[in-house]
Amino acid sequence: MSSMASSSNVVMVTGGSGLYGMAIKTFVAKTPGEAAANWVFLSSKDGDLRDRKQTEAIFERVKPTHVIHLAAMVGGLFANMSMKVEFYRENMLMNDNVMECCRIYNVEKLVSCLSTCIFPDKTTYPIDETMVHDGAPHSSNEGYAYAKRMIDVMNRCYGEEYGCKFTAVIPTNIYGPHDNFSIEGGHVIPGLIHKCYKAKRDGTPFTIWGSGTPLRQFIYSLDLAELTVWVMRSYDSTDSIILSVPEEREVSIKDVALMIVDAMDFKGEVVFDTSKSDGQHKKTACNDKLKGLRPDFEFTTMQKGLKEACDWFVANYDTCRKGH
Repeated sequence: MSSMASSSNVVMVTGGSGLYGMAIKTFVAKTPGEAAANWVFLSSKDGDLRDRKQTEAIFERVKPTHVIHLAAMVGGLFANMSMKVEFYRENMLMNDNVMECCRIYNVEKLVSCLSTCIFPDKTTYPIDETMVHDGAPHSSNEGYAYAKRMIDVMNRCYGEEYGCKFTAVIPTNIYGPHDNFSIEGGHVIPGLIHKCYKAKRDGTPFTIWGSGTPLRQFIYSLDLAELTVWVMRSYDSTDSIILSVPEEREVSIKDVALMIVDAMDFKGEVVFDTSKSDGQHKKTACNDKLKGLRPDFEFTTMQKGLKEACDWFVANYDTCRKGH
């Protein structure tokens, strides 16, 4: 059953100012079918979702019929390792407040966001949606991972007890405009784009940490945005769904770095610093469920997506996020 956009729809997006939220905003603006709905994109300036009273005040003011919940406390490896209590508590508080307010205010559909890093540490690949709770997550991010896993559990519980239509998406590695392009604390693609930009500007080698051999599935933020809106409108199961390119579209970090070199028109030396750790070799996710439901969906090629991300970064260099 598809719940189409109408003027009576109020879709509230938490965490609306980040990479994912801004991609949804861009997709909605260029999609005539969504123009009829009233979309509200929240940032942390609109209120603290860890606080129940502030969360209730947001729901009272916005009166959403649909919610896409992207807000979360996130961080890199070191932050996750050193602040497990905070990553657990702050995400649990946010998620609990948003879910309970969705129930109280009779929200028609809630779509929350999980992450592939919450899957069991010791597992077989490719991972699929049924394996989330099959073992402990990696100890380095257990605070974050268990908080996120509880969304999957509570979606089912709210459905069984109250008939709520709550579900969750599990994206693989997201990249695109409006990312945080931090070199030290950011994710691999925005970090490489920033590094390549500086190497070109300064006439220095473009140095990639590690051998470049690890394989990853990357999803362009605008593809993810389109699929997330589809989940909100047309995917009726409480079971979480992986949103990812297929396994055969997995690419090595080296290939990504060389595509960035092309996109940035970098003519200097490219160096792989093998004294730096590679991390996990592969974390393949299975997108069979998505493929079965959306066999027609065409993913943006890495070359096109990276070119758009690089061009956006260069055009917005002075104002975009580049810090930790």
